[in-house]
Amino acid sequence: PPPRGAGIPGGRAAARGCRQRAGLSALLLALCLALALPDPAWALPPPPSPRHRLADGLSRSRELLAAANASLHRVKLGTLGFECTLEEVDLEDITENQMNTIKACTSEDPGTGNCPVLERPTFDMSKCLQGIYKDLNAYRAELKNFNDQKVLATIDEMMKALKASSGSTPQPSAGTGLASFKERMRLCSILHAFQIRTVTIDRMMNYLTSLESSL
Repeated sequence: PPPRGAGIPGGRAAARGCRQRAGLSALLLALCLALALPDPAWALPPPPSPRHRLADGLSRSRELLAAANASLHRVKLGTLGFECTLEEVDLEDITENQMNTIKACTSEDPGTGNCPVLERPTFDMSKCLQGIYKDLNAYRAELKNFNDQKVLATIDEMMKALKASSGSTPQPSAGTGLASFKERMRLCSILHAFQIRTVTIDRMMNYLTSLESSL
């Protein structure tokens, strides 16, 4: 019989070689994975889920409503040089000839005197959100001459919330201020219409959020 311990050095060498090859294979596998996966510093974050976007939009709509109420309260005190009350102006719907919240989120029911109603079976959430966005964009352009950065900022934040997965929101150029009495009267009218529309938008965002959570 072979001497005791014979062949052990060769066995140890073979075992060491197997471990080295296994370690090299694991290293190569890790390297391949590292090259295949994106660098965390450059990886794009996943787009927000519809539910997250609606929750953010609801929060922004409440901020927007509060800002519109505060702004209207200030102009009622004479900021424009006259008492800006609803009785003093004719309301102007600047979104009448475009897609807006009312048109996009409701439908006309002939059985109720053409009153806007919600029809859940045929409700198009994407279209509704687009209508809200169109409203905000229209009022943002009209109010750029109005020196109320809080209102403009809340409009911008609301638009970003609705367009979170579509990149940055284009901003209108800065306004030149209000000069004539006619311009200030029109601004008063638009502010009243805007405040009413923010109420509609806030209620619609509440509805959309509850609709999404029930699915």
